[in-house]
Amino acid sequence: MGDCRGDRLRACCFITILVMLLVCCCTNGEDPYRFYTWNVTYGDIYPLGVKQQVILINGQFPGPQIETVTNENLIINVFNSLDQPFLISWNGVQQRRNSWQDGVYGTNCPIPPGRNFTYTLQVKDQIGSYFYFPSLALHKAAGGYGGFRILSRSVVPVPFPPPAADYTILAGDWYNKNHNDLKAILDSGHDLPFPDGLIINGRGANGYTFTVDQGKTYRFRISNVGITTSINFRIQGHKLLLVEVEGTHTLQNTYDSLDIHLGQSLSVLVTADQPARDYYIVASTRFTSQVLVTTAILHYSNSAAAVSGPPPGGPTTQIDWSLEQARSIRLNLTASAARPNPQGSYHYGLVKTTRTIGLASSAAVINGKQRYAVNGVSFIPADTPLKLADYFKTSGVFSLGSIPDAPTGGGAYLKTSVMAADYRGYVEIVFENPEDTVQSWHIDGYSFFVVGMDRGQWTPASRLGYNLRDAIARCTVQVYPKSWSAVYIALDNVGMWNVRSENWVRQYLGQQFYLRIFSTANSWRDEYPIPRNALVCGQALGRRKPNENL
Repeated sequence: MGDCRGDRLRACCFITILVMLLVCCCTNGEDPYRFYTWNVTYGDIYPLGVKQQVILINGQFPGPQIETVTNENLIINVFNSLDQPFLISWNGVQQRRNSWQDGVYGTNCPIPPGRNFTYTLQVKDQIGSYFYFPSLALHKAAGGYGGFRILSRSVVPVPFPPPAADYTILAGDWYNKNHNDLKAILDSGHDLPFPDGLIINGRGANGYTFTVDQGKTYRFRISNVGITTSINFRIQGHKLLLVEVEGTHTLQNTYDSLDIHLGQSLSVLVTADQPARDYYIVASTRFTSQVLVTTAILHYSNSAAAVSGPPPGGPTTQIDWSLEQARSIRLNLTASAARPNPQGSYHYGLVKTTRTIGLASSAAVINGKQRYAVNGVSFIPADTPLKLADYFKTSGVFSLGSIPDAPTGGGAYLKTSVMAADYRGYVEIVFENPEDTVQSWHIDGYSFFVVGMDRGQWTPASRLGYNLRDAIARCTVQVYPKSWSAVYIALDNVGMWNVRSENWVRQYLGQQFYLRIFSTANSWRDEYPIPRNALVCGQALGRRKPNENL
């Protein structure tokens, strides 16, 4: 640094130390880590007043809340103390370049009883409200789920003032039958009966209380973690200001109540601006002939009276009401998401699509048993996770093109269905529902723009009504009875990704398939290598991973 003498020496040395500190700070670019250890067990509790066996995580139902910040790394060591294989999946967490961590049977071998597996996740370029859940068999009907919130980095502005507190509500339908008994009903070829009730955060009517201070505003993150029914959510005497849906900041519209379909999550702001007393928080089933209702309590800290009388009613079977509400949920074009740039800076509606995929649901009886299908194909699991079979180039496990990319109109059949798609393609997917029940579809690894939905049958002319400016981006979309929903999706995440019905009966009985997004580059830039700790099973047993001895 030249001749440093006296004061110049001290100044030069100070500058040298400062530069070294800056270099050290700038070169240590790895994002922070959070570590979790979970023990998965059975336990007896009374969600609806009837003693039953549920799945606990660290003795809790729901399981521990995950709270993290954009780009952080999560190390989650899961010990399976059940008597059955077990997997956890992360509904809405995109696992960028890393479908190895997705936690569904198409990508991961189950964790055997008495064993553990460590998930390594990065919540890359994401914010928002999500949940995790057990993905095998009918485990989801026994609990084992929990909230998953991803907060914005401090340098990214959030389009509303910080709330006084941030609450998670996990609501959904519930059966008093053991999950093994429910699975046996489906395996015998029958459908499940109507649920026994609804629960909020693992408890029945008035079983859970949220305390608020009068005059303050609170954030509620609500997820539908049920297995068969949509719900409507409302809070007696209070307005719901919608601010976020599955990682996207929304136009801040005010609602009296909100429909939340299977697998969906959203955030609302609620201001405690009513007289000091207790109020009902209500969830009720939608589009069902019998309406189930459950409640929690919004308790003012200076409350002068407990709740009394019946909880406020909500919509029941009105489809058009729900459709119009869904269309009103739109993108906040001026808000930042996981990065400082506005959400509306990506002009999704100006990008030319490279392919249209049509997906039609159907119910069918195959070999005397109730099944559900997509484009006539009812998915059956292979003996080896598809991601492992793809990696080891194991023949006979699946074949690309085993599901057509448009409805055929033919009869349903059984197949391990995998659809190939081009990496970096920009695809229009049209979900078609010719049936009389509302449906809910999820795509792992992705968020997509819901550009249109309507009653009747989709035709190319339906594109004239698409929202190509501020459609909401999310990972789970509903399709109303005898209706369609269309989404645009940029296939920029290499991997083997599950496309499924979030109705867990339909998913278990075949209404799912896998979308294989493949890059020929074979580069870490596009996809992470197989993890050193990856479990192997099926035809992958005995196969050596290149890095397992490193």
